Amino acid sequence: RWLYGKQICLFYAFCGVLFGICSLSTLTLLSTVCCLKICFTAYACAWTYAAIFACSPLAHWGEYGAEPYGTACCIDWRSTNVNAVAMSYTVVLFVFCFILPCGVIVTSYSLILVTVKESRKAVEQH
Repeated sequence: RWLYGKQICLFYAFCGVLFGICSLSTLTLLSTVCCLKICFTAYACAWTYAAIFACSPLAHWGEYGAEPYGTACCIDWRSTNVNAVAMSYTVVLFVFCFILPCGVIVTSYSLILVTVKESRKAVEQH
Protein backbone atom coordinates (compact mmCIF):
# COMPACT_ATOMS: atom_id res chain seq x y z
CA ARG A 1 0.00 0.00 0.00
CA TRP A 2 1.00 3.64 -0.42
CA LEU A 3 2.73 4.73 2.80
CA TYR A 4 3.36 8.42 2.30
CA GLY A 5 0.01 10.21 2.34
CA LYS A 6 -2.21 12.01 -0.17
CA GLN A 7 0.10 15.03 -0.79
CA ILE A 8 3.16 12.88 -1.53
CA CYS A 9 0.95 10.70 -3.75
CA LEU A 10 -0.08 13.80 -5.72
CA PHE A 11 3.53 14.98 -5.99
CA TYR A 12 4.75 11.51 -7.04
CA ALA A 13 2.05 11.21 -9.70
CA PHE A 14 2.65 14.77 -10.93
CA CYS A 15 6.38 14.08 -11.33
CA GLY A 16 5.73 10.79 -13.12
CA VAL A 17 3.45 12.46 -15.66
CA LEU A 18 5.63 15.58 -16.03
CA PHE A 19 8.86 13.67 -16.65
CA GLY A 20 7.21 10.99 -18.79
CA ILE A 21 5.53 13.47 -21.14
CA CYS A 22 8.63 15.67 -21.20
CA SER A 23 10.72 12.66 -22.22
CA LEU A 24 8.41 11.79 -25.11
CA SER A 25 8.13 15.47 -26.07
CA THR A 26 11.92 15.78 -26.10
CA LEU A 27 12.20 12.75 -28.40
CA THR A 28 9.48 14.27 -30.60
CA LEU A 29 11.31 17.60 -30.80
CA LEU A 30 14.64 15.90 -31.49
CA SER A 31 13.16 13.89 -34.34
CA THR A 32 11.53 17.03 -35.73
CA VAL A 33 14.78 19.01 -35.53
CA CYS A 34 16.68 16.16 -37.20
CA CYS A 35 14.07 16.01 -39.93
CA LEU A 36 14.12 19.78 -40.49
CA LYS A 37 17.92 19.92 -40.57
CA ILE A 38 18.27 16.98 -42.94
CA CYS A 39 15.19 17.27 -45.13
CA PHE A 40 14.28 20.96 -45.22
CA THR A 41 17.48 22.70 -44.03
CA ALA A 42 15.47 25.04 -41.80
CA TYR A 43 15.04 25.28 -38.01
CA ALA A 44 11.75 25.17 -36.42
CA CYS A 45 9.05 23.81 -25.93
CA ALA A 46 9.07 20.37 -24.47
CA TRP A 47 8.95 21.44 -20.80
CA THR A 48 6.07 23.86 -21.35
CA TYR A 49 4.12 21.26 -23.29
CA ALA A 50 4.68 18.62 -20.60
CA ALA A 51 3.93 21.05 -17.76
CA ILE A 52 0.54 21.92 -19.26
CA PHE A 53 -0.55 18.27 -19.17
CA ALA A 54 1.13 17.51 -15.83
CA CYS A 55 -0.49 20.53 -14.13
CA SER A 56 -3.95 19.83 -15.53
CA PRO A 57 -4.94 17.30 -12.82
CA LEU A 58 -3.75 19.79 -10.19
CA ALA A 59 -6.28 22.22 -11.71
CA HIS A 60 -8.98 19.50 -11.52
CA TRP A 61 -8.93 18.52 -15.19
CA GLY A 62 -8.20 14.83 -14.69
CA GLU A 63 -7.08 13.34 -11.38
CA TYR A 64 -3.99 11.92 -9.74
CA GLY A 65 -4.30 8.96 -7.38
CA ALA A 66 -2.89 5.63 -6.28
CA GLU A 67 -2.30 3.00 -8.94
CA PRO A 68 -4.41 -0.20 -8.75
CA TYR A 69 -1.93 -2.04 -6.48
CA GLY A 70 -1.49 1.06 -4.33
CA THR A 71 2.30 1.03 -4.45
CA ALA A 72 2.73 4.17 -6.58
CA CYS A 73 0.74 7.16 -7.78
CA CYS A 74 -0.05 8.38 -11.28
CA ILE A 75 -3.04 9.51 -13.28
CA ASP A 76 -6.20 8.01 -11.80
CA TRP A 77 -7.33 6.02 -14.83
CA ARG A 78 -10.34 4.61 -12.96
CA SER A 79 -11.86 8.08 -12.50
CA THR A 80 -12.50 8.22 -16.25
CA ASN A 81 -15.26 5.64 -15.77
CA VAL A 82 -17.32 7.96 -13.56
CA ASN A 83 -16.12 11.47 -14.36
CA ALA A 84 -16.61 13.06 -17.81
CA VAL A 85 -13.99 15.74 -17.10
CA ALA A 86 -11.42 13.08 -16.24
CA MET A 87 -12.40 11.19 -19.41
CA SER A 88 -11.85 14.30 -21.54
CA TYR A 89 -8.39 14.75 -19.97
CA THR A 90 -7.51 11.13 -20.72
CA VAL A 91 -8.64 11.41 -24.34
CA VAL A 92 -6.73 14.68 -24.89
CA LEU A 93 -3.68 13.21 -23.13
CA PHE A 94 -3.83 10.13 -25.39
CA VAL A 95 -4.10 12.20 -28.57
CA PHE A 96 -1.64 15.01 -27.78
CA CYS A 97 0.87 13.11 -25.62
CA PHE A 98 0.92 9.76 -27.41
CA ILE A 99 -0.68 9.66 -30.88
CA LEU A 100 0.57 13.06 -32.09
CA PRO A 101 4.17 12.67 -30.81
CA CYS A 102 4.43 9.12 -32.16
CA GLY A 103 3.06 10.28 -35.51
CA VAL A 104 5.55 13.15 -35.67
CA ILE A 105 8.43 10.83 -34.74
CA VAL A 106 7.49 8.22 -37.38
CA THR A 107 6.97 10.91 -40.04
CA SER A 108 10.22 12.69 -39.19
CA TYR A 109 12.36 9.59 -39.31
CA SER A 110 10.62 8.36 -42.46
CA LEU A 111 11.43 11.66 -44.19
CA ILE A 112 15.02 11.41 -42.94
CA LEU A 113 15.33 7.89 -44.40
CA VAL A 114 13.89 9.03 -47.75
CA THR A 115 16.26 12.01 -47.88
CA VAL A 116 19.29 9.88 -47.00
CA LYS A 117 18.31 7.31 -49.63
CA GLU A 118 17.95 10.05 -52.28
CA SER A 119 21.30 11.57 -51.25
CA ARG A 120 22.96 8.18 -51.53
CA LYS A 121 21.58 7.75 -55.07
CA ALA A 122 22.85 11.21 -56.02
CA VAL A 123 26.32 10.43 -54.67
CA GLU A 124 26.40 7.09 -56.51
CA GLN A 125 25.51 8.82 -59.80
CA HIS A 126 28.42 11.19 -59.44
